[in-house]
Amino acid sequence: MPNWLGSMQRTYEYYVVDPGTWKDVRKLDNIKSSSIVRDSSVETLGSASMNTVGSIGECYVRIYLVTIQNGQKERFPLATVLVQTPAMSFNGKTATSTVDAYTPLLELKENPPPIGYSRLKDENIMQAAYEITREHVRAPVVKPICEETLADDFVSNTSDTWLTFTEDLIMKAKHEFALDDMGRILFAPKQEIASLQPVWTYTDDNSSILHPEVSMDQDLYGIPNVVEVVYSSQYETIDGTHTIFATARNEDPNSPTSVINRGREIIYRDTRPAISGEPTQHELDEYAKKLLEELSTIECNISYSHGYCPVRLGDCVRLNYTRAGLTDVKAKVVYQSISCDASCRVTEKAVYTKKLWG
Repeated sequence: MPNWLGSMQRTYEYYVVDPGTWKDVRKLDNIKSSSIVRDSSVETLGSASMNTVGSIGECYVRIYLVTIQNGQKERFPLATVLVQTPAMSFNGKTATSTVDAYTPLLELKENPPPIGYSRLKDENIMQAAYEITREHVRAPVVKPICEETLADDFVSNTSDTWLTFTEDLIMKAKHEFALDDMGRILFAPKQEIASLQPVWTYTDDNSSILHPEVSMDQDLYGIPNVVEVVYSSQYETIDGTHTIFATARNEDPNSPTSVINRGREIIYRDTRPAISGEPTQHELDEYAKKLLEELSTIECNISYSHGYCPVRLGDCVRLNYTRAGLTDVKAKVVYQSISCDASCRVTEKAVYTKKLWG
């Protein structure tokens, strides 16, 4: 493994992948440049673009980063993508084209399930998802281990593709699709950012690969600073229905959303609290405080760039960029754009949570 913080030479290699064995079968020498996008907000989790001389047809292509450092040459897969038939241009000497390519999840998106297709109550959710995925893609699928079962029959909509149907199915087991750099399809459990362990730390010291430009975005609109909870007993009393009230207020002068700093109240009222049994006044007061604390936790977005390192979509990273006011911030990577050139610059977006009260 090279020292990603040190200097090195970078080149790229491209290979046609056999969809039956998922192995490299032929090196391509007519791809001149490429870029890769990994994006958790799109169904297929990413795409790629390649500039070619001549045609390579429709096939799977694996992109490798090749590094040379201290005389040692190593190769690292960046993506395995399905190249679509391109539009060609000809300048009188050579035919060139820019082709689009997509992750193996595209094959799940191409066709709908039969009308009325369903998976039955008490089926193992992830086993069903594994079977569906294996049947409709050529890429390898890594079998998940999860014992959660369906509480009811799960029926497809007429607008579903195999991808949307399976996505909705695995959400019931709190899983989501993921991909590794070899193009294998994974099922990843959904986790809170706080429970993740960072795989890389970005710093702003002299050996950092983090570029200086950083932008941050957080939306404080609508964050309440007062929570009111109303609980009405389901049992009638002599005097009528028993109702109790609880209020929690954010009056912390260090909180940017407090009543003091905003100069006004923003109220959230809960008239159907998720409480089992008949709560006491103290229990309802504690419920209101906990709810205000939960509603005062916001998701922040941060965008930055860095030299390549082995961080993937969905990984947790630690940000120690003191000049930008970021110290020991754990964030989850949700987007990457990789320029496959000599710099191998990665433009990255990550999200983290910030607690504003409590």
